[in-house]
Amino acid sequence: MASVGMGIFLSTIDGSIVNVALPSLVNALDTQFATVQWVVLAYLLTLATVILSMGRLGDMLGKKPVYTVGFIIFTLGSVLCGLSTSVYMLIGFRVLQALGASILMALGTAILTETFPESERGMALGVAGALVSVGIVLGPTLGGFILEGLTWHWIFFVNLPVGIIGTLMVVRFVPAIQPEGGQQFDIPGAATLFVGLISLLFALSIGQEAGFGDVLVLALFASAAVFLPLFVLVEKRSSDPMIDLTLFRERLFSVNLVTASLSFICLAGTTLLVPFYLEGVMGYNPARVGLLMAVVPVTMGLLAPLSGSLSDRFGTRPMTVIGLALMLGGYIAVTGLNAADPLLLYLLRFAPIGIGLGIFNAPNNSAIMGAAPRHRLGVASGLLAITRILGQTTGIALLGALWATRVGVYAGAIPSDGPSAALPAAQVAALQDTMWVAVVLLLIAFGLSFWALRTEIRHNKSGLEASCKN
Repeated sequence: MASVGMGIFLSTIDGSIVNVALPSLVNALDTQFATVQWVVLAYLLTLATVILSMGRLGDMLGKKPVYTVGFIIFTLGSVLCGLSTSVYMLIGFRVLQALGASILMALGTAILTETFPESERGMALGVAGALVSVGIVLGPTLGGFILEGLTWHWIFFVNLPVGIIGTLMVVRFVPAIQPEGGQQFDIPGAATLFVGLISLLFALSIGQEAGFGDVLVLALFASAAVFLPLFVLVEKRSSDPMIDLTLFRERLFSVNLVTASLSFICLAGTTLLVPFYLEGVMGYNPARVGLLMAVVPVTMGLLAPLSGSLSDRFGTRPMTVIGLALMLGGYIAVTGLNAADPLLLYLLRFAPIGIGLGIFNAPNNSAIMGAAPRHRLGVASGLLAITRILGQTTGIALLGALWATRVGVYAGAIPSDGPSAALPAAQVAALQDTMWVAVVLLLIAFGLSFWALRTEIRHNKSGLEASCKN
């Protein structure tokens, strides 16, 4: 658990620790923000597009050796990032670092699922979920402390000792479970998936600045619309596909992936927009904004191991329904945000979201991993990670664009300095509208999860009656 946990923690924290250094990088590397933001985007895009392939390699070659190589690549990439002398070198080495991180993220959950017995799987994945939350919270905070006392290079150098220790721990403690032989890598499937995902993610990322009606953005969406369905056709004809599409015939498995994606869309949009409310409307300084933004991941991290343990005892489905119900209630409360809210009311509005996420995530992940065959655990783990990344990217792009549009409606027009320069009343009204869209998305997720619970209860009841008759 500790060996895998270090990999999960490192790959998570490096997705957020660099954000706080972007202003420093603009000055230190003599570049512009439009260029330096690719230090973050290159990492996320690489993760999303290769993570399934890394999971498949782990299933084919063995998870321990591939995971060990991932730790080495990540650590080497971190050192090279710190040694970069130009923004383009840094972006290139961030891609290398993300290749290592994609292996850690794809196989960490798979190793835990393969190693821990079913009676402890929820607890193990709950601890992993807590480490993700800690990484999200600690990233910007740790980055701020490092920048205050040292140069930006140390944001990457700090990974070196942890990477070395983590690699040695994986070699010593992670069991070497032999994979099934005779498996082949699906090159056509990997290629079509890569082109489809990179087109979609580029369109979502560029569309935030250029507008979703831009010719290049529309061309990228068209490319995604061609290659993603083509990937499905390739997989159907492949003798050894990248993704076993028969997994999706199990409707409850698909429900778990869809509800996870919807929850991440809502969370990412909230994480993007709430700082504008806290700083621009409420007038809080950045330090207080950072602390207030930690409410959701901290409560989520505290509850994840407990909810995972409870799901081992009572089943995953009841826990996911309860978690989504609490998230839904929290988002309904958030639609009432206004400029006169006291601090305590802010906490009371957002705490149920973190509590709900903490209760929902670990059991939901356990259900997804439990439905996958052992020789496909790496791919299932990769699917989980892609669901999270695509949800975050989509949430930022779509909910961010919706908020900006609604600010323009309430303000009469979007100010030349951007929607954050509009009057506080217009920003708050637009935020309320956007959060109602999040409520609708979570209502869909809750409805699907509740339907899955009823289906599971009916199935268990019919099975019990059949056994009694026999």
